[in-house]
Amino acid sequence: MSTLLRLHDVHKSFGGNHVLTGLSFHISKGEIVGLLGPNGCGKSTVLNTVTGYCPIDNGKIEVGGQIVSGRAPHEIAKMGVRRTFQLPSMPSRMTVAETVMAASTGRHGLVSTLIRSLATVELERQTKERAAQLMKELLLDKVAHLPATAISGGQKKLLGIACALMEQPLLLLLDEPMAGVHPNLRAELVETLKRINRQGVTLVIIEHDMHFIAETCTRCVVLDKGRTVADCQPAELENHQGVVEAYLGKKPSMRLEAVGVPA
Repeated sequence: MSTLLRLHDVHKSFGGNHVLTGLSFHISKGEIVGLLGPNGCGKSTVLNTVTGYCPIDNGKIEVGGQIVSGRAPHEIAKMGVRRTFQLPSMPSRMTVAETVMAASTGRHGLVSTLIRSLATVELERQTKERAAQLMKELLLDKVAHLPATAISGGQKKLLGIACALMEQPLLLLLDEPMAGVHPNLRAELVETLKRINRQGVTLVIIEHDMHFIAETCTRCVVLDKGRTVADCQPAELENHQGVVEAYLGKKPSMRLEAVGVPA
């Protein structure tokens, strides 16, 4: 498989806090990769740097062989990179359906605003169909008429995923998609993400629910102190010395199940 995302010797500091300290790893097309590590290890900073929300201090980030370091978020999004946020903020005056529709960049621009041509009408129809399909897949169709701020925290996570998928991205970065999602929706979300992946979307998932990672991901990249300490399959996590030390310090005799890593 060809490489879709590559980070090489990436450094990022906030004042005296060195968050990423020579981070390197790659993601191949078609993978579902879990980005793991203890709190404060730099996982969310990785997503922010890849998507242009946070400039790096040194190193190189490539998407599809093109350097994205220094590019604006909207430029990187045009390259097929989308993300969700750990704490999604939703518009207060739009319904769930309107929010998903607004995530389609094809609906914006001077031409589509000034000219109501047949092509524009057809685009609107396709956008509505795409939004309806995603809301159904992500179990949001029953709340499509509600204000986006009125739904539950877990539903807002699903709404964020629906918005990110409107333009059919090549790479989707998910920041804790399971947090706040009702346990009854868990199995459906796992299957939905796998289906999205089969449709050609490469996934990188930050998540503390390690059972979800084991069910969903084909590979795991584990960070500690801003560096990669493991790159392995989910089943290999428990016995990986670097992972044990990252989560438990120098006590490898303790089982990782104590912090949520499954046997």
